[in-house]
Amino acid sequence: MEIGVHTPPLADEPLESALSYLDGLGVGAIEPGVGGHPGQDHLERAAYLDDENEQAELHDLLEEYDMRISALATHNNPLHPDDQRAEEADTELREAIRLAAQLEVGTVTCFSGLPAGGPSDEVPNWITAPWPPEHADALEYQWERAVDYWGKLAALAADHEVDIAIEMHPNMLVYEPHGLARLREETGERIGANVDPSHLYWQGITITDAIRYLGKRDAIHHVHAKDTKIYDAQAREKGVLDTTAYDDEPNRSWLFRSVGYGHGEAHWKDIVSTLRLVDYDGTLSIEHEDSLTSSREGLEKAIDLLERAIFETQPEDAYWA
Repeated sequence: MEIGVHTPPLADEPLESALSYLDGLGVGAIEPGVGGHPGQDHLERAAYLDDENEQAELHDLLEEYDMRISALATHNNPLHPDDQRAEEADTELREAIRLAAQLEVGTVTCFSGLPAGGPSDEVPNWITAPWPPEHADALEYQWERAVDYWGKLAALAADHEVDIAIEMHPNMLVYEPHGLARLREETGERIGANVDPSHLYWQGITITDAIRYLGKRDAIHHVHAKDTKIYDAQAREKGVLDTTAYDDEPNRSWLFRSVGYGHGEAHWKDIVSTLRLVDYDGTLSIEHEDSLTSSREGLEKAIDLLERAIFETQPEDAYWA
């Protein structure tokens, strides 16, 4: 298991500077954005796609800093009711899959996307309850669209031997493990999870149970290391479906936090151990979105904690058994 970093927090510096900085902290992998909400500051998709010379230079740079790419990230909404926005997100995904194959990167991280509630609607619609019944009808329509779309993307990913790791995210159709498992069952094994605990905590999901559930289905393709803190004084008054602006920290029910500032070291050691129980031995990619500290300090504190939590060796025979 290795520590990685999702690189958008370092977007203000060139890739080589970011690699040098992360190498000095003992990081072994990066997850750069190649489109969508993460942007593509460190890995411009068009500059590398189908260009063997640019790809070779990138490989040399990564080798210089003993770094690998754990996944290419393009988080957007390919199911958006606006055709132009959906087409843009679809292009990003398809090109990211092709680029991942060319770079010998096995995974693309993304969102499931979210359709409108019906064919004539103009805005994505996150359905969280089956009643009144028109909401259940809308959800059925959304799943029909999603299965059709992701079935085709899964086939493309299979052709390129790339896994699609969907981050379960509220305001997307797939936002919890059962939805992820359903999409995988209906579209194929190339569809799996980018397990990001931060979005699951505030929904009341127990992370180690979610890991076991998905691991039992061989559905974990990538993992984010990102924490969340629920602030009970606010949550007791208005619950956790909180539309307060992220930068209005004192009035939010929960905040994304650096690893260790929402849940302690023992909890993160449980996460690492549970990942090993389900045979995940890949990257823990740190995603920094903690508005109470700077990107560098947040990353460095997360790395410090995870270095004590991860296993760097493989288990030996249980001689005591």
